[in-house]
Amino acid sequence: MRSSRGRMTAELRSAVEPTPEQLRRFEAFLTRKYRRKIPLHWMQDDALQNGFRLQVGSDVYDWTLEGRVRQFRDYLRHLDAGQSNVLPLIRQAVEEWEPAVAPEEIGEVLSVDGEIATVGGLEHAQYGEILIFAAGVKGMVQDLRRDKLSCVLFSGSEDVTAGSMVRRTRKTAGMPVGEDFLGRVVDALGVPVDGKGRILSEGYRPIEAPAPGILDRQPVNAPMETGLLAIDAMFPIGRGQRELIIGDRQTGKTAIALDTILNQKGKDVVCIYVAIGQKTSSVAQIVENLTRRGAMEYTAVVSAPAGASAALQYVAPYAGCALGEYFMNQGKDVLIVYDDLSKHAVAYRTLSLLLERSPGREAYPGDVFYLHSRLLERAAHLCDELGGGSMTALPIVETQAGDVSAYIPTNIISITDGQIFLESDLFFSGQRPAVNVGLSVSRVGGDAQTRAMRSAAGALRLELAQYREMEVFTQFSSDLDEATKRQLVYGQGLMRLLRQPQYAPLSQHRQVILLVSAMNRVMQTVPLERMDDFENHLLAFLEESAPDLCSRIDLTGQLSGEDREEIVQLAGRALEAFRSGGKRGA
Repeated sequence: MRSSRGRMTAELRSAVEPTPEQLRRFEAFLTRKYRRKIPLHWMQDDALQNGFRLQVGSDVYDWTLEGRVRQFRDYLRHLDAGQSNVLPLIRQAVEEWEPAVAPEEIGEVLSVDGEIATVGGLEHAQYGEILIFAAGVKGMVQDLRRDKLSCVLFSGSEDVTAGSMVRRTRKTAGMPVGEDFLGRVVDALGVPVDGKGRILSEGYRPIEAPAPGILDRQPVNAPMETGLLAIDAMFPIGRGQRELIIGDRQTGKTAIALDTILNQKGKDVVCIYVAIGQKTSSVAQIVENLTRRGAMEYTAVVSAPAGASAALQYVAPYAGCALGEYFMNQGKDVLIVYDDLSKHAVAYRTLSLLLERSPGREAYPGDVFYLHSRLLERAAHLCDELGGGSMTALPIVETQAGDVSAYIPTNIISITDGQIFLESDLFFSGQRPAVNVGLSVSRVGGDAQTRAMRSAAGALRLELAQYREMEVFTQFSSDLDEATKRQLVYGQGLMRLLRQPQYAPLSQHRQVILLVSAMNRVMQTVPLERMDDFENHLLAFLEESAPDLCSRIDLTGQLSGEDREEIVQLAGRALEAFRSGGKRGA
């Protein structure tokens, strides 16, 4: 502590007045530690029944029983808990441990306002550092000022009161990481919330980390297949890409992300699903669907539901990203879904307003763009020298009445490498996934497709754009020539082909078979109401008639001219069998 003249003094607190001998020992300690004589004052504190607490400026030496227990608990946390038998480690720790004489930096809560605590006395605390409050409540420093700082509380704000003690940890906010997180549901701090017991972590990664530099990356040139024909054929996603999924509420955004996760089964891809601001029941249903279909074996779920604090919702995507980087740095391919960043921006706006930061457009603070750019830029395809791993990001953003020009959507569109726009009118008309061909785009394009998919899709997007334009033009015309009618029927068939039920992703050879057959107009004479039956019949027919062809497409990603001709011929035979009363489904 400092006197009014700026002279440093020391304050000794205890419930019982120290003896003259104890005071002499404390004064000698101060002289030896600070190399000068420091005035020492004793103050009675009935809360300290088991020892002394010495404070010199912002340095606190806690020689109470509670302080020693806390030091020993922190020491035990550094044991190698990965061993099968930790009893010898604990025995060794008890025998070798000695109380530390290093000072702790302890501050005092000045005020608490909602999820924000204002703290004084922590002169050396850093931005993003974790602080420990009374009753074990954790918080993170988010605002630094000359004589105080503001800290967001992760939980238990009702247990933090003005005048209570705050302790520095000297650790930035981080996420425990490890293989055992696969198949589990954790909160934004890495604590399990699925009732399956403790997770043994293999490390600890800060939630904030710099994105890989240009020289640490390699081009996006390998596909991250979604299993959805409308996306893989026209708006392919590559490993290491950032592809935005955007649309109004209840238009199938999460369904696309879940189908993409399901399609990674057996492909050695680690999936991470980050739920931000959703209902707990919705997250539980998603986990149940993934578990039932065997996808939780390679998936970790980070959940910050609507009932969680704004601080946890703010931290959640960064925590999920830190877990993904752990696997990426091991050379693995990672798919991470942020569902959704609209709610993430709202949580950050809430914290910023409580921190008294100036509101800007739509009441968001001026740094909201940086909020998402420093998150999404961490998705990358690393160079071979760094292991060649990748992390593909699928952020989800909710629009209001299809307005993609709002503040948060435009921010994220400018950060990502493309967007899949889902249209409400298409969704309610039964076109699912309701992908708008005109507004959707992938800036990686054919580089993220196999040659087989690129060859099979051909001019599909152009054909659909012509159909949509012709459909609008012919609304007001009743007399159509035969060529126009055929073009309309062909376009309707293509639109029907792109319909796909949820939880039914298609393998590559199935997509190639459907595309080649459709683009060669094999399906043009099939009535729309029987299109689904014919697709099932066609796929079963070819998989039975040409299994080597199907395997070759999946393994090599190639489609030769002979393969294309064989598919067209077999599709024609399948159509004849279907017309003659062949089975309706496989």
